[in-house]
Amino acid sequence: MLITILKSKIHMAQITSTKLHYVGSIAIDTKLMSASGLYPGEKVVVLNFNNGNRFETYVIEGEGGVIELRGPAAKLGKIGEKLIILSYALLTPKEIKTFKPKIVFVDSKNKITK
Repeated sequence: MLITILKSKIHMAQITSTKLHYVGSIAIDTKLMSASGLYPGEKVVVLNFNNGNRFETYVIEGEGGVIELRGPAAKLGKIGEKLIILSYALLTPKEIKTFKPKIVFVDSKNKITK
């Protein structure tokens, strides 16, 4: 049996830009991707803390503190709003016993605080 478990979380990232006319995705600073264990193309669930929107998309690499909603996702958040970005993994009950999700907290400039 496999169980879906939280793998990665970026907590309270701030939207820095949106780009509607783009093939959909979310661009995330590569430092945040690395710290949280996210991979380019990985599916994520994005929660907008300000308006309650919740959606799925995939990750692409961004630079310098970037959190950019692209494509249709650009209509689900505004610059300055806060996001919680989650990814999940399928693990066996045995794997779950030793697994630790990577949780990253950021400041208002999307710099890692812990």
